[in-house]
Amino acid sequence: MTGRAIVVGPDDDDITTALEAEGADVVRLEGVVTRPQLEEAGIVDAGLYVLTDVGQATTIPIVRDLTDELRTVVYARDTIPEFVRGQLDLAVDPQLVDASLVAEELVD
Repeated sequence: MTGRAIVVGPDDDDITTALEAEGADVVRLEGVVTRPQLEEAGIVDAGLYVLTDVGQATTIPIVRDLTDELRTVVYARDTIPEFVRGQLDLAVDPQLVDASLVAEELVD
């Protein structure tokens, strides 16, 4: 993945910094994220969508509806809702894998 990455949710585990260190152009969104916000952030041209707040899990189907050309990743400590598991490319617990290692694997 090169280019744009969209990170949604708080960044307590520094995934944004790690992705930027690997060369990704990161756009961060917080709060309740909507389809128009995702479109404005450039989701259609993004190569990576990282969700750090599983409370925003409904954004995964929205993202998949907008484009199939990106990887969807949950980087969070909480359990992922069943309804989005089949639409994810990767789910990682920050307590188990450091952000820099995840970013290195996600960014070509």
